[in-house]
Amino acid sequence: MADKTWKSRERQAAEFFGTRRNPLSGGNSRHSRSDTLHESLFIEHKHSVRHAIINLWDKTKAMALKENKIPVVTLSVKGRPGFWVMCHSSDLTAVANQRELAKKDGGF
Repeated sequence: MADKTWKSRERQAAEFFGTRRNPLSGGNSRHSRSDTLHESLFIEHKHSVRHAIINLWDKTKAMALKENKIPVVTLSVKGRPGFWVMCHSSDLTAVANQRELAKKDGGF
């Protein structure tokens, strides 16, 4: 029997980070509540027809492509320090490289 789509997507996310999907994630697992068995990353994967943030990312991507740039969405919450960074998995290395360049050039 074929995998349910969400299981397949969890497996894909796990493999992206060099690990395997946790077959019993959540309260039933004796390993971790994470969706993967990664030793350092706690990965929670959500598969849905739509996510509100993806709509924003799609609009950002369209504008970024016109300027030949990598689309990145950052999110912050009032009263909480720092921010979250969202990019597509295919752009993660390029985004991380840009962060490293910024640090070398005296960025934050």
